[in-house]
Amino acid sequence: MDPQLGTCSLAALARRKSFKWRTYPPDVLPAFVAEMDFDVAEPIADAIRAALALGDTGYPHVGELGEAFATYATDRLGWSPDPARVFAIPDVMTGIAEVLLAVTPPGSGVVISPPVYGPFALRLGLIGRRVVDAPLRRLDDGGYEIDFEVLDRALSGDGVSAYLLCSPHNPLGQVWDRTQLVAIADLCQRHEVALLVDEIHAPLVLPGARFVPFGSVDHEMSERAYIFTSASKGWNIAGLKCGVAAAGSAATATMLTERWEALLASHLGVLGSVAAFAASLGWLDAVVAQLDQNRVHLARLLAEQLPEVGYVPGAASFLAWLDCRKLGLGDNPAAVFLERGKVALSPGPDFGAQGAGFARLNIGTSPELITEAVRRIATAVAAARDS
Repeated sequence: MDPQLGTCSLAALARRKSFKWRTYPPDVLPAFVAEMDFDVAEPIADAIRAALALGDTGYPHVGELGEAFATYATDRLGWSPDPARVFAIPDVMTGIAEVLLAVTPPGSGVVISPPVYGPFALRLGLIGRRVVDAPLRRLDDGGYEIDFEVLDRALSGDGVSAYLLCSPHNPLGQVWDRTQLVAIADLCQRHEVALLVDEIHAPLVLPGARFVPFGSVDHEMSERAYIFTSASKGWNIAGLKCGVAAAGSAATATMLTERWEALLASHLGVLGSVAAFAASLGWLDAVVAQLDQNRVHLARLLAEQLPEVGYVPGAASFLAWLDCRKLGLGDNPAAVFLERGKVALSPGPDFGAQGAGFARLNIGTSPELITEAVRRIATAVAAARDS
């Protein structure tokens, strides 16, 4: 691996105290929650150390975040947001929840497209909004596509007020193209619903794919949509607690400004995010190159050791969506992997009913630990069949 990323030594990783490394006993290899194992980019570490040396640990100020993010988006994503309309938020899900509270009535429906990031449904319930599913269509080759007829019907339902789009999609790693985004915008505009776009995995689009930021789409909805992203996934700094909300118009910017107290980010998170977007692009490039290798490595391991497991390498991020239905391990194969193989994956049903028989594997680590994870999964499968 690139020296910037470290070695992903299991002994060193086990000393971490984050959610990934403290949820299970030490004999379990964690490959579930979306934390990568790579070392922090040095410019980010320098920014945090400098703040601590100054005692600079107070309330957040947006500082240079707008300019840093806008420059990054222009150079890397082909989108030029207005820096004055870039807001620091605690994290993407908090930003989404606060905006939905502002722009949708209590009890109204919010459409999501499962299998999709589980906290979408969880948070909607917590804020008193009704989950309306518009499932993705699974293709014969194991991939997925947006079912626009299903989405149209869902958006036309009684009391539906918003669509929450995951782009790139978690857990699939799917990257939606411009034509698909325009079609989504057309439907939202026709049904007069709000559109919120979670683009948190955009920095991790892999070679061969092209990410289209929704804000770059030539459509009236691009000005009315609420776009959320963060350095947290791309640069592995979720614990610093800072996301980004980008408003496409003065009206949406005003709504975010009015809710500043509910959207306070971490000051250290703002500083770390500025360092990520402005000074850590070489590190990000090294991560993307490693993830590109890792998805090929995983596909080879599965073909050799677990050929019954379906895997379509994602076009973005470090999350692998595994179709384990042919293994005969029930709706939640991750439970069997944990019990019999001592390896923790994310249960497929957490991503909606469409995830039954699936599991999500985190490959944001070294090839060696991916190899070990697959070995443990294979051990679990063999043990289950022998019992």
